[in-house]
Amino acid sequence: MASTQTAVSAGAGWTFLTNHSHVIICLWQDPTMRLRDIALRVGITERAVQRIVADMEEAGVLTRAREGRRNTYEIHAELPLRHELESHRSVKDLLELAGGK
Repeated sequence: MASTQTAVSAGAGWTFLTNHSHVIICLWQDPTMRLRDIALRVGITERAVQRIVADMEEAGVLTRAREGRRNTYEIHAELPLRHELESHRSVKDLLELAGGK
């Protein structure tokens, strides 16, 4: 039987969660995280993170507030997930599953 590490490495070309999920998980863990740092952690460009944050702001999933030179993000975790297959679950359910707070 293959080890977990080998099994994970074999499927390294894809993940179960989207970049949107990865970005919101980062912001859930640290609401003041810079977009540059999120990009590095998720493995996408800073511009892609900006688009994802804009998508989520437009959908009402998060709110951005300026505090000095930094942004702080408030996640509206009570909202349902957007796809029909998981709409019976909330954003908070996803975030709690992924860990963090």
